[in-house]
Amino acid sequence: LAVIFQNNLKFFFGFGQSAEIDIRLDDASTRKCVATRVDDGTRQNLYLFYDGETIAGTVHVRLKKPNQKLDHNGIKIDFIGQIEVYFDRGTHHDFTYLSKDLAKPGELLQNTEYHFEFLNVEKPYESYVGANVKLRYFLRVTIARRLTDIVKEMDIVVHVLSTYPDTNNNCLHIEFEYNKSKYHVKDVIVGKIYFLLVRIKIKYMEIAILKREIVGSGTPANVFNETEVIAKYEIMDGAPVKGETIPIRLFLSGYDLTYRRYFKQQVRVFTSLMCLIKKLLFPRKFACALTLSDQFL
Repeated sequence: LAVIFQNNLKFFFGFGQSAEIDIRLDDASTRKCVATRVDDGTRQNLYLFYDGETIAGTVHVRLKKPNQKLDHNGIKIDFIGQIEVYFDRGTHHDFTYLSKDLAKPGELLQNTEYHFEFLNVEKPYESYVGANVKLRYFLRVTIARRLTDIVKEMDIVVHVLSTYPDTNNNCLHIEFEYNKSKYHVKDVIVGKIYFLLVRIKIKYMEIAILKREIVGSGTPANVFNETEVIAKYEIMDGAPVKGETIPIRLFLSGYDLTYRRYFKQQVRVFTSLMCLIKKLLFPRKFACALTLSDQFL
């Protein structure tokens, strides 16, 4: 009993054996990395995966104190897909959870490596960090101990390949013409605006990229909306006349754009034209027919 009490005191005050965990992917040298925004606002390069891809690698456990054993109650690795809503901190929804045991309860006497493999993993949603919600995928290694576990997490980024329907909107007899109906998020939008009929006085016209984030479902009290202006440019100053044409060239590569939809949230990026009409106290917005996607369609 005295020996057990002494060992517990060592663990409690940090004098006992501990270990460092490192997770390395088998294809780390060839797998693409994507710069992704993290919680503190900075950007971090994370490995990119797609739906259905296998995740395999090696877990390295290095003992901090040589010639001293590490007692544990088992070692495991989990692959988790998780949604966290910021206004409900502490509540997570795990929509994907896979687990593998790496070692049974016992002792570690030296540095050890464990290989793991999750075959053809389903990743139904895209990674996302927004103003109100975060969706992340990560690997988590846990060395279970009597008092405090040793945990190491490694985030990855998931992109989902999708197609989206065409849409068309015309307002005030204004016609939008573009060289394509769908654009890659790093593409260049090239087009023209035709004024077929003008019966109102327009002060100026701007083209803007707006990102709208909707979190929640049910009653309006449970739905949170966030709209962010990604970019805005003035393309016309003064009132146009019938038959006038305005060329448009908008480079998207400088912006972090995407189109994503989840079962509890919706994030949509769209290009819209905004006209400010004279004698009115508010600007009137007109949406054009464009679809932005993560892949060439």
